[in-house]
Amino acid sequence: MDLRQLQCFVAVADSLHFGRAAQSLEMLPASLGRHLRLLEEEVGAPLVARTTRSVSLTPLGADLLEEARDIVERAAQFEQRARARNEQSSPVLRVGAIDSAATGLIPQLLQRFHEALPHVEVRLLEQKTVRLLPRLLSGRLDVAFVRPPEHQDPRLVFRHLFYESAVVVVPDSHRLAEAASVRVEDLAEEPLIVPDRYSRPHSHDLTIKLFLGAGLTARIAQIAEEKQTIVSLVASGIGLAIVPRWTSRLAIAGVRFIPLEVESGPVQNRLQLAAAWVRGTRDPLREALLETLKANIETIAETA
Repeated sequence: MDLRQLQCFVAVADSLHFGRAAQSLEMLPASLGRHLRLLEEEVGAPLVARTTRSVSLTPLGADLLEEARDIVERAAQFEQRARARNEQSSPVLRVGAIDSAATGLIPQLLQRFHEALPHVEVRLLEQKTVRLLPRLLSGRLDVAFVRPPEHQDPRLVFRHLFYESAVVVVPDSHRLAEAASVRVEDLAEEPLIVPDRYSRPHSHDLTIKLFLGAGLTARIAQIAEEKQTIVSLVASGIGLAIVPRWTSRLAIAGVRFIPLEVESGPVQNRLQLAAAWVRGTRDPLREALLETLKANIETIAETA
């Protein structure tokens, strides 16, 4: 029996879904299933009941869950303490950021942070929200700037920072290329390029909800993952895309970025950005970074 097996068991118990559990641990579902089977073989009985439609804990699994969770959490705390002691001689702050934050927020924030605390080393990891949150929980990151998920893990704190506006990117030869602004209705018959929902649910759902709010159905022509790829596909003429405003900073020729007008209501042309960290933890460097952000939030939000 090893720690990875217990981590897999706890992840499955928390989500009751092998795919989501594997995603939270950054591993393949088949690998997670193998670890769980090895644990069950060592225990000598099933811990999880699996059918084609559902996943549930067996009575033994439910009985052992809290002990397994305690072991996993204590191991994570041990790793955090070991890392902290190792870094005491050279203060290090480990920061995660989605692409939007890494491009718009982080450069401005770190410039001000380094002016205040030049002796602190900041290690930056750019990744998607679904990959950053597990790193927070495992202690490999101290703070992350993410899109808050629809279902938030109670072990994490999410502090709203600001909303980012969305724009429409079109080929520079398109009929809308010279428009001062566009409405969703102007895109009704246009093929669209949208992000993959698995890896970028917020950006994907923004397009879908904007069209639904206008009483329309989005005509999805292509799925892509990275913003640079999406803008490049627009330049090639495959379709149009609704993207965060920061994307206009990408140096890709042949496209125009146009403001998107949306009626006031429950659907807005905005994407939320939040700071996240592990609940109940104290970190002077993290707090210093967040205080720097708080003092400059209005200036940063305007240009992010």
